Amino acid sequence: MIESTLARARAGDGEAFRELTEPYRRELQLHCYRILGSVQDAEDTVQETLLAAWRGLEGFQGRASVRAWLYRIATNRCLNALRDTARRPQPQQPARPPIDVPEPTRRSEAAWFEPYPDSLLEDLPDTAPGPDARYETRESLALAFVAGLQRLPPRQRAVLVLRDVLGFRAAEVADLLDSSGVSVNSALQRARAALDGQLPARDRDRAPLPRSPRERELVGRFVDAMENSDIDRLVALLTEDAWLTMPPEPLEYQGHASITRFYEALPWWGGKAVRLVPTRANGQPAFGSYLHDPAGPEAHAYGLVVLTLEGDRISAITRFGDNGLFPLFGLPRTLRAEVGLPDVLTM
Repeated sequence: MIESTLARARAGDGEAFRELTEPYRRELQLHCYRILGSVQDAEDTVQETLLAAWRGLEGFQGRASVRAWLYRIATNRCLNALRDTARRPQPQQPARPPIDVPEPTRRSEAAWFEPYPDSLLEDLPDTAPGPDARYETRESLALAFVAGLQRLPPRQRAVLVLRDVLGFRAAEVADLLDSSGVSVNSALQRARAALDGQLPARDRDRAPLPRSPRERELVGRFVDAMENSDIDRLVALLTEDAWLTMPPEPLEYQGHASITRFYEALPWWGGKAVRLVPTRANGQPAFGSYLHDPAGPEAHAYGLVVLTLEGDRISAITRFGDNGLFPLFGLPRTLRAEVGLPDVLTM
């Protein structure tokens, strides 16, 4: 069957080519996102991958599966994109946020990445990782995992995703990257050591199941505290060692006292000025946040907030200030005050 479809594709049949490649499109996009940290860059890279595959069909000998062949092209396109980005002059990041904020708990190494809409996971094929996979799918989607990946050198990043997330064997990864098994194993060891030092302990209390009553109850309390500017109720929902981060800003706040100082320093805090609209990102509860315009009836996009849950508490609040993300999550840029907002408990 595959041989017949491949023969038709080589003869110029575009529909046959789509039959060969479309089953892998969504998983390739997620793969590229993990390496690149950007939803749009991942989609662009998948488009380039499919174009390169179409043009290179004659060179596909069938020694590996179509899936492995596409992963080879996609991974190398990602590495090329990262090399090209490194060569370009980078925009200067502001030395500090445009508002006065308290001294952070620490200043981290800046890592630029975006959240991934859960809506893009709906068509993801239910493909079990290979036997060598080290991480469950849910773990490898989490924001902490993606953030950790972005701090690895590009080649280590690719090797770790191929081996520990997708479960490709070392020999397969060496072939995909035109490398040796020794080089792949060495890169993997260095990547694991670096990433393990950044991720939460894997035996900590598990997060509630997505969209479960436990999750809805906890998330509903968070929304209520935020929209009412109730700092006491907010910090009561946090673990003792919870983090508040705002990538790519290097400022990080840990613990109840530090996070309290941050929120109370915000000029709008205390005025019940924020509204939250539910969405989901990286398998985690998320919200589009909007600030009311005191001069008009509208609330304007303020940032995307993603929660990391641990047991019956929140262990991390991650805020992305790029309002260009809102369309990716199907969120409007403005809300009118008289328009009812979705009930958070339906998320």
